Amino acid sequence: MRKIHYLSGLTFSVFILLHLFNHLFGFLGADKHIELMNTLRLFYRNPIAEIIFLAASLSLIVTGIKLFRKRRKLAVSFFEKLHLWSGLYLAFFLLNHIGAVLGARFFLQLDTNFYFGAAGLNTFPFNIFFIPYYSLAIISFFAHISSIHQSKMKQNVFGITPVNQSRTILIFGIVLSGIILLSLTNNFKGIHIPEEYDLFKLLSIKW
Repeated sequence: MRKIHYLSGLTFSVFILLHLFNHLFGFLGADKHIELMNTLRLFYRNPIAEIIFLAASLSLIVTGIKLFRKRRKLAVSFFEKLHLWSGLYLAFFLLNHIGAVLGARFFLQLDTNFYFGAAGLNTFPFNIFFIPYYSLAIISFFAHISSIHQSKMKQNVFGITPVNQSRTILIFGIVLSGIILLSLTNNFKGIHIPEEYDLFKLLSIKW
């Protein structure tokens, strides 16, 4: 089960890293973000790739929850606990986020582009939930990587101990989370959310 979880994680991480890189383009404006997204979609939004990524995500969720339940009481150190709890949050996030994206695509007929993510982050009171929701997802991803790195790395790199290497990865994730959230809530550049992404109207239609 651990091997399946590990391989699924490696597979899905390819998509996550592309996705995060795409979000950084929010600083250049929604048009640039969407332009890069359309290019990247040639790679990951096709039937074969989507089946692979969906299978990997479902495998991560199922095996991750099972591993959490199995190892929760065995975790002692900071990084062992970080590994488990960051993984649990990622399982929660993936289940909700993938469900929301698929629902928006096939039920609401929305293009899940820059505005799909930015709508919740720039609309009060929804942003009270979505800002920590997305921030914790990015931080948890790098926290998970940092804890795995700490358990596997046994030697210094450029004089940096494995523990400090892992701390650096975690700090990088926290900083990157702030940068990406800023790029999607870049109100000083005047983000205008199109009417079709208005959450108040979408919720009234849905319910």
